[in-house]
Amino acid sequence: MINSMTGYGCSKATSGSVQIFVEIKTVNHRFFEIVFRIPRQLMVYEDRIRKLVQSSCSRGRAEVFITLSGEGLVKKKLVVHWDVIDQLDHAAKLYDSAESLSFADIMQHDAAVSFAEIDDAADELSDALMEAVKQATEALCIMRETEGAILTKDLEEQASLLQQRLSVVKQHTPKVIEQFNERLTQKLQEAVGAIIDQNRLLTEITILTDKLDIHEEIARLGSHIQQFNDALQEVIPIGRKADFLIQEMNREVNTIGSKCNDINIAKEVVEMKTILEKMKEQVQNIE
Repeated sequence: MINSMTGYGCSKATSGSVQIFVEIKTVNHRFFEIVFRIPRQLMVYEDRIRKLVQSSCSRGRAEVFITLSGEGLVKKKLVVHWDVIDQLDHAAKLYDSAESLSFADIMQHDAAVSFAEIDDAADELSDALMEAVKQATEALCIMRETEGAILTKDLEEQASLLQQRLSVVKQHTPKVIEQFNERLTQKLQEAVGAIIDQNRLLTEITILTDKLDIHEEIARLGSHIQQFNDALQEVIPIGRKADFLIQEMNREVNTIGSKCNDINIAKEVVEMKTILEKMKEQVQNIE
């Protein structure tokens, strides 16, 4: 079963008075890439979150959004600068022979006391945070699997249509070669007269027919279609493989169109190219 690279998952968790909300969304990308939009105090967990998300997503661009709300997000600590207080106290005594500075006097000076933020609140959120990320990742995977099933069904249908068109081309090819041989023989006889070296004529016809023969292209295209169908049943990511097979199928279809100058086959070639274009668009979403 294939997975889509597009998905969304979210989860909520609570730790004490703090609420944690996690959102993860993924879109198409050639490789795996993750972008974080999280509070500064949670940046220490980026590596753990990255590994958790990447364990479930091998390709795609993932955006992780985490928001916190509630009290106690940031703790504050009173910092007393004693050296500054000593200098202020000494200056005050020199200025007016006053007594030592009072507590109220000290608190009025920002240089003497200040409040520093402490990020140890993040440690208390660790378990709840990672559980929320895990649940959001699981929801993301379910959505990617659901869309992957839809993509699989559509690609199977498109591959079936492609095989039907190829079967029409395969059935029509012998008639095309036969008609070409008859027309070529008639034109050569008209050009050189009724008397003609039959061996030379057969040699020339064989050379020209080989140039127009599309049996090899038909066989390779059929093989690619079968490989594509087999890949859709694999349990490993097949996005790059599927993209390569579609490129090869396009190559064979283009060769068939350029080699066989027949209106019926040309019609089938146009239909096959249209089908492959639809498949190519869908494969861009496959992990």
